[in-house]
Amino acid sequence: MRPNHGQESTQIRNKMLTSTDRYLGRLIALPLFSTLVIAAMLLVLDKMLRLFDFVAQEGGPVSVVWRMLANLIPEYLSLGIPIGLMLGILLAFRKIAMSSELDVFRAVGMSYGRLLRVPYIYAILLALVNLGIVGYVQPYSRYAYEGLRFELRSGALGASIKVGEFARFGKRMTMRIERSEDGGKSLHGIFVRAVSKDNKSLSVTAEQGTFLATDDPDVIILRLSNGVLVHDAPNYKQPRVLSFTAHDLPIDLPKIEAFRGRGDKNRELTIPELVQVSYDKTATAEVRYQSEANFHFRLVEVAMMLLLPLLAVALAVPPKRSSSALGVFISIVMVVTYHKINEYAEGMGSLGLVDPLFALWTPFALFAALICWMYWTLAHKPGGQPIGALEKGFEAIGKSIRKLLTRNQPKAASA
Repeated sequence: MRPNHGQESTQIRNKMLTSTDRYLGRLIALPLFSTLVIAAMLLVLDKMLRLFDFVAQEGGPVSVVWRMLANLIPEYLSLGIPIGLMLGILLAFRKIAMSSELDVFRAVGMSYGRLLRVPYIYAILLALVNLGIVGYVQPYSRYAYEGLRFELRSGALGASIKVGEFARFGKRMTMRIERSEDGGKSLHGIFVRAVSKDNKSLSVTAEQGTFLATDDPDVIILRLSNGVLVHDAPNYKQPRVLSFTAHDLPIDLPKIEAFRGRGDKNRELTIPELVQVSYDKTATAEVRYQSEANFHFRLVEVAMMLLLPLLAVALAVPPKRSSSALGVFISIVMVVTYHKINEYAEGMGSLGLVDPLFALWTPFALFAALICWMYWTLAHKPGGQPIGALEKGFEAIGKSIRKLLTRNQPKAASA
């Protein structure tokens, strides 16, 4: 009977642990993905307004905005995944701590280390996803984004002529249109001036006109109606003036330079390519420093995700008989501060002022030591609170503010 009783106890315990893991997995999933989606949407909306303004100024089609935003999504995901992971774990553990479920789990013998099994499954999977994004997907999407910016500025995307402004076609032709109708097919109040290499000039005004394509992709026809043409040259005694009812004016489109190759910027290189450039003896020292700094920057950003479960749990559990959300605020501040420190360290390493390995991994080691101490204080020190001093300080400030408001209420009433 004893072996059977022991076997049944083991099965019951295993079922309880499995159900606890599923429960924690559901609690973490909702805030994790909600935070990720909200963060990505906020970043996209902020960038979308600026892209609409940029595309409008360059006279490009509106559809290019969505293509540019699509190429920025990998970058925004790489920023949102760590925040979503941390807040997902933190809010889940905060919920079970506030409802005393955490005390029940601890009472039945489940340690913090055992409870962190599911959070670490999330952390490892998302770290691998983030490594794939920053290491391989983001470089190509960033290059495609820069390519669209180049095409907008060069006119390769069919940038339109702005009504009421002088537009230049190369160095020798200027055009102005007063009014455009029917989506740009019908033009009114047209002025064109062109100067050839031998200083011959041609000035044309017309009531109406439209652009027509030709077999030559580098030449278009501007068909004008009801206008005046003025032709002048150095050997003419006086300009020749011609009135016309219909006239076809060929326009040579400016040659568009080819966009640069991928890899001129470190953010457009994959991780293997960064390693290759870092050890390329033919590259300049500046390029090697930049590549090495960007390589270590990407690695420490991903490695930090493996410490986020410990940080989230350490900040999620408030003191007894307290509902303070100070840990949520501190967690966001710490993650953002660490990211900014890494950006500064990358800049120092790129300039060669500090060895990139030392510049990027030293802050990581310091943050890792701080996070491990915070987790050890909570998990292994009886009654330990890693931010207990801050909690007391903010509580004292809150009491002082409430007393001040209470004192001012009678004065306001008597007045």
